Amino acid sequence: MTSNTAQQDAAVADKSILANSAYADGRHLAARQSIYRWQQPQYDLPGIVVEELADTSGIVLDVGCGNGKFISRLHKDRPDLQVVGMDISAGILADVEKPVLVADAQALPFADNSVDAVLALHMLYHVSDIEATIKELARVLRPGGVIIASTNSDTDKRELDQLWSRAAGDVLGIPEGPARVSLSSRFSLEQAPGYLGSVFRSIRVRELPGTIEITDPAPIVAHLASYEAWADQCGVPFHETVSRAAEIAAATVRAEGAFTIRCLGGVLVCRL
Repeated sequence: MTSNTAQQDAAVADKSILANSAYADGRHLAARQSIYRWQQPQYDLPGIVVEELADTSGIVLDVGCGNGKFISRLHKDRPDLQVVGMDISAGILADVEKPVLVADAQALPFADNSVDAVLALHMLYHVSDIEATIKELARVLRPGGVIIASTNSDTDKRELDQLWSRAAGDVLGIPEGPARVSLSSRFSLEQAPGYLGSVFRSIRVRELPGTIEITDPAPIVAHLASYEAWADQCGVPFHETVSRAAEIAAATVRAEGAFTIRCLGGVLVCRL
């Protein structure tokens, strides 16, 4: 698989793309989340977060909260907590339960030692300076507090990477096309303990492996199309490549009965 270019990595952390395109609303994020409906075993990620916060009281800051999936669950299961959602995009916060604020994870508008838990769920790969952001998250955390981060492995959904490269190659008329943009490659499950270990003395990793079997190409198409914000960095006509990927996925389903995707994500529970 072709490695990501520096241009792609820079675009994944581009604030303008994030706020105005990728997460201008919840549409693309919801499309990426939806593919997990077909995963076995099923993981209740919001439930895992609730479980990890069992001993936490006080203020929980959800940094890069996106469409508020975890905030909603915390409001339901832990109404005793003061949950604050934060994202760089005002648009995606429109339907998130209040209180919320628009802010940059690299400059949190909170005092030192002011929150009891910080959530950084599938978002640290979007910040330009990962190390500085982790220090900033730790700055606002009270002694004894916890940070819960999550990301995906370098091996996660490799079948979709291969599908994209094959479809891109077909569109361009070459054996293998450019790699698709990878969000988690800047802060993968393999890299995360090293980054977090520079600040936190205790890091516990919960790996969440699974397999997705899909008999209808539509969820695959929706997942690939959700990367539209980074279309300019793909090095290939984006919509034509998505259409060709749909054709290949449909042919695979006809031949094999399903399109199989192997997943590996993880949750990291960190304490100072």
